[in-house]
Amino acid sequence: MTVIRIATRASDLALYQARYVASRLENELGASTEIVPLKTTGDRIQSISLAKIGGKGLFVKEIEQALTDGRADVAVHSAKDLPAVLADGLALAAFPERADHRDALVARKAGATLAALAAGARVGTGSARRAAQLKAHRADLEILPLRGNVPTRLRKLVEEDLDAVILACAGLDRLGFGDQIEERISPDVMLPAVAQGALAIEARAGETLCDDLAALNDAQTERAVRAERGFLARLGADCTIPVACLAEDAPGGMLRLRGLVASEEGNRIVRGELEVSPNDAAAGGSQLAERILASGGEDILAEIRSGAGA
Repeated sequence: MTVIRIATRASDLALYQARYVASRLENELGASTEIVPLKTTGDRIQSISLAKIGGKGLFVKEIEQALTDGRADVAVHSAKDLPAVLADGLALAAFPERADHRDALVARKAGATLAALAAGARVGTGSARRAAQLKAHRADLEILPLRGNVPTRLRKLVEEDLDAVILACAGLDRLGFGDQIEERISPDVMLPAVAQGALAIEARAGETLCDDLAALNDAQTERAVRAERGFLARLGADCTIPVACLAEDAPGGMLRLRGLVASEEGNRIVRGELEVSPNDAAAGGSQLAERILASGGEDILAEIRSGAGA
C-alpha cells in the first residue's frame, strides 16, 4: 500500500493536527501514513516579531516546498497561517470541521475576564489583530509582545509577570489546555483571524489524491474559510496587519460575514458586515473587503504599509 506522507510544522499543536488528519486518512481512505515534521523559518526565529520578518507565511514556505519537490504528499496547516496566495501547483483539498473560532483569555487570576482586568494589567499577545482590538476595547491595558508555541506562551504568563495572555481557543482545546481558559471572548468584542480554528489540507493540484481528500472535507467549514480567505485576498493582507473576518451560517441559508481593518494602535477601526449566498462565499468575502476599503480601510492599510504609523 502506498504511504501518504504528511508534512507539518514540528510544534506540539501542529503534530497533534497532523496526527488527527493521519487518523482520518487511515480510517476513511484506508491509507497508511507517515508524518514528516519540518522546522520552518517562523519556528526557528523566535526573538523577532512576525511582523518584522515576514508574517505567518514563514510557517508555510518550507512545508509547501516539501509538497512541490515530492518529499510529502499532503500538508496540514492551521488555516489561519496560510497566505492568501498558495504556491504554484498546489491546492487546498479539504477543510475538516472547524473548532472554536474565538480568542481565549488565559489569566493568572481564576475567574478573570477581559472586562474585569485591572487598569494597567499586563496582557501578552503575538498578534497585531489582537493587540489592535485590545487597545480599542481597553486602552488602559499594557499590551506586550508574545512569541512561542502554546506551552511556551502559557509559561510566559508567569515567567514574564503577565496578568493575562490571549491565544486561540482551538489550539488550547486541541492540546488539552481548555480548562485554563478563563474567558472565550465574543467575536463582538474581538473578531477572530481569518480561518481561525480551521485546519487546511493542502496537496498537489490535479492529482488523484487531491480529489480523494474531499472525504475529509466539512462543507460548512469550507464555506466559511473560502469567504474569509476571499476577504484576506482582496485586502492583500497578512497577519502583520490588523485585519479580521468571520463567516457564519445565518437564517435563510445565507452566510453572514463580519470583517474589519484596524490601525496598529486600535484608534481607528473600519468594520463591515453583509450576508451572501453560500455559493458565493469567496466572492462575498471580496465584496466585504471592497466595502471596508472604500469606507476608510484603504487609508489605514496604506499608512501601515508605508510605516507611517497607526
